[in-house]
Amino acid sequence: MKRRFSLRIPRGIPRWSGAGRRAAAALALTTLTVPLTVALGSPAQAAAASACTASRGPYQKQAERFLGLPVDGRQSAADCRAIRAFQTSHGITPNIGYAGPVTWGVMSLVAQQRAAGHNPNKAHHCPTNKGRIACVDLTRQLSWIQDGSRLVYGPVPIRSGRDGYETRTGAKKIYWRHLHHVSTLYHVAMPYSQFFDGGQAFHSISGSVWSAPGSHGCVNMRSGDAAKYWSLLRTGDDVHVYGRKPGT
Repeated sequence: MKRRFSLRIPRGIPRWSGAGRRAAAALALTTLTVPLTVALGSPAQAAAASACTASRGPYQKQAERFLGLPVDGRQSAADCRAIRAFQTSHGITPNIGYAGPVTWGVMSLVAQQRAAGHNPNKAHHCPTNKGRIACVDLTRQLSWIQDGSRLVYGPVPIRSGRDGYETRTGAKKIYWRHLHHVSTLYHVAMPYSQFFDGGQAFHSISGSVWSAPGSHGCVNMRSGDAAKYWSLLRTGDDVHVYGRKPGT
């Protein structure tokens, strides 16, 4: 078996060639390695996009409550700065402080992740009879490593496959690891790659793990988390993926 892998194209998705493949690679470079962004033209357009908005978003009260701000449903300068800071730190663009559905969706997900605390397997969806195992909860976009019922590391936020490229659920095993892997299909770096299902692997990305729309099936991680998974897991270790990512 060759020891270089590409991300596998799911069934029903045509395999492109020539210009189409180059276009796909360009798209992957944008969506896999950086937060979803808005293409800006002139410097004036860029400056306008980065300005803090005075507009009240449809999720204004929810955002205020999440951020611990006075809940009055009115956009203040302090509200905008706080919402904008959250957007910037979580790779949401445009980051103008507008409490729209994308921002609230990420806030809701972050709230679920925080609620997991130090007991992410409270519902016992991940097996506790397999020893060392990496668990992936697609619904909460969380992953952790446990040994029996003992939490070893995590939970940590992840970014799984987007609609049409969903991360496949079920019982898996890590079958190949490559520290400095580069996708031969999308031509993007995939550091700390640990493959567990075809072309689907744990690996780090340089952008935000909360940014839309998601990966091409891999479990994207922050660099420090991916490095820790690399140090804790070995070829043959179990992986269990369950749940369903919102929007897929």
